[in-house]
Amino acid sequence: MATRARKSPSKSKAGTTKSAIEAPEPAEFEKEDELKAYRDMLLIRRFEEKAGQLYGMGFIGGFCHLYIGQEAVVTGVTMAMEDGDQTITTYRDHGHMLAMGMESKGVMAELTGRRGGYSKGKGGSMHMFSKEKNFYGGHGIVGANVPLGTGIAFANQYRENGKVCCTYFGDGAANQGQVYESFNMASLWKLPVVYIIENNRYAMGTSVARSSAETDFSHRGLSFKIPGFQVDGMDVRAVKSAADLALEHARSGEGPIILEMLTYRYRGHSMSDPAKYRTKDEVQKMRSERDPIEQVKARVIEKKWADEDELKAIDKDVRAIIAEAADFAQNDPEPDVSELYTDILIEA
Repeated sequence: MATRARKSPSKSKAGTTKSAIEAPEPAEFEKEDELKAYRDMLLIRRFEEKAGQLYGMGFIGGFCHLYIGQEAVVTGVTMAMEDGDQTITTYRDHGHMLAMGMESKGVMAELTGRRGGYSKGKGGSMHMFSKEKNFYGGHGIVGANVPLGTGIAFANQYRENGKVCCTYFGDGAANQGQVYESFNMASLWKLPVVYIIENNRYAMGTSVARSSAETDFSHRGLSFKIPGFQVDGMDVRAVKSAADLALEHARSGEGPIILEMLTYRYRGHSMSDPAKYRTKDEVQKMRSERDPIEQVKARVIEKKWADEDELKAIDKDVRAIIAEAADFAQNDPEPDVSELYTDILIEA
């Protein structure tokens, strides 16, 4: 279901007219949509919970950033994407991989550094890719994926393939200079890119109120004539309708657009973060009142599209998939030492 952009004229101080885009109403989900969203978000949630356990057991080394609480964002956006559209994101990327159709076994094996991982065990949590699934990372440098996503959009335009690159980054990355250089080029050349800012309220450990003079990140592209609007990132229906509108905007030749997803992460910035900069009550309030999975569950039960037992069966099936992935990731062989010297240089 595509949602047409609603444009309303607004005057700048110079008197020139520019177009603003209003956020659409949340999508109307049928039973199939709700149950797919429920299962997809639950898969991400259970995967991340298991990844956290394996990290604590020492099977995962290095950095590990969990997506728990933010599942509705990538799930809703992916539901709106067309085959061939690309995704590129930051280091909080496991959920994006699963949403794009990458196998949980391969993702988990990469986390544990095994040869069956998507980057042959060499990329770890932050650096895995799948050309087949149009997933281009996973990038550890804050904001570095934004010019890369803009470049992918340039390639789409050059090839005239009608595809759009969904480029995700966080509220902290939104303050990086390379982001604005990318905005300028994307707007100048009307590139087919959707910039998705996952505002989970805390850039590492600092709240946006303390680190950003402009806390409405949907406005960050205005000086580059890039429209944007805020989205309830805890409601998968709101995300889906916003993504429908944004993808149509970019695909139709109107250029880039910004979606600021107002979301929340339940865990610390990474596994090494105790998250003492916020209260337990704050986290619990979000869990009890705004959890994206529980919202879907409540709607499904209210509409009698499934009962508690049927939803428990879905959870049981998802847990079995994750358990199998974890077992594989703990027992798959480590890559051969010779892999240190592969995938380093591509001769053109």
